[in-house]
Amino acid sequence: MTDSVTVYSPATVANVVCGFDVLGFALAAPFDTMHLRRTPEPGVVIINEDDYDLPTEPARNVAGAALLALLRATNEPLGFEMRIKKGIKPGSGIGSSAASAAGAVVAANRLLNDRFSPAELVQFAMFGEEVASGARHADNIAPAIYGGFTLIRSANPLDIVQLQAPPLHVSVVHPQIEVRTADARRILRQQVPLKDAIRQWGNVAGLVAGLLQSDYALIGRSLEDVIVEPVRSILIPGFAAVKAASLAAEALGGGISGSGPSVFMLSRDEATARAVAQAMRGVYEPLGVDFHIHVTTLSPVGVRFAV
Repeated sequence: MTDSVTVYSPATVANVVCGFDVLGFALAAPFDTMHLRRTPEPGVVIINEDDYDLPTEPARNVAGAALLALLRATNEPLGFEMRIKKGIKPGSGIGSSAASAAGAVVAANRLLNDRFSPAELVQFAMFGEEVASGARHADNIAPAIYGGFTLIRSANPLDIVQLQAPPLHVSVVHPQIEVRTADARRILRQQVPLKDAIRQWGNVAGLVAGLLQSDYALIGRSLEDVIVEPVRSILIPGFAAVKAASLAAEALGGGISGSGPSVFMLSRDEATARAVAQAMRGVYEPLGVDFHIHVTTLSPVGVRFAV
């Protein structure tokens, strides 16, 4: 039995415009690097190897909370030391907390001879998401563990569906502002008109069908959100302009990544994705808002092991 392992845990995009809390996909980059070692002393020790000053008390750390949930399920006097180097900036809206939680449980599971199933690992990692946002949701966790595109058909009981998808390139702009997930959830309407719900259901079904049929045009038509985006977009400066500029650069479509502030756009090929990234840059540079841009792809795998 190995005593230590290193994993790379990916960034993810959740909601995917119309699929609030049910759709998500994994990105090839950026990712967190995590090293986990079994220790003779029970419990969890966290060592940060970056400058983000995240909590090291396990119950207050997303990766720590996920590991504690896994340890409760083992019912054995086990211990882990975890070193985390964040490659995904906390609060970026591309699944930073999910990457840490998912990476922790996947790494621990390998050190336990893979005794837990992927679905069980998702449930453990959801305790980390609860620390981050106050809600135990899986739309970032599932793609981080399974890879590719995932659908959360049900959160209770948990039912995860892996979706086939055609090659997709992703442009992400991260304005350097903070949008707290808990705050972004708080402003959402608790009731929506039936006509909006029907339109949203149609878009979710259309997006899933477009992915399964490799129909890029249908994917683009279905990337519309009439419920969440109109409310959350007011928290992101330049959102309408960056969306319009990206579509003019021939992006298929896109929107807010998770609860923001990042904005993502999907494209058929790398050349278009890079043109979209330039369009994003052209919006934010005049605004005087600092930003980071990632041009990457949909990743078919989730947490992966160093070789």
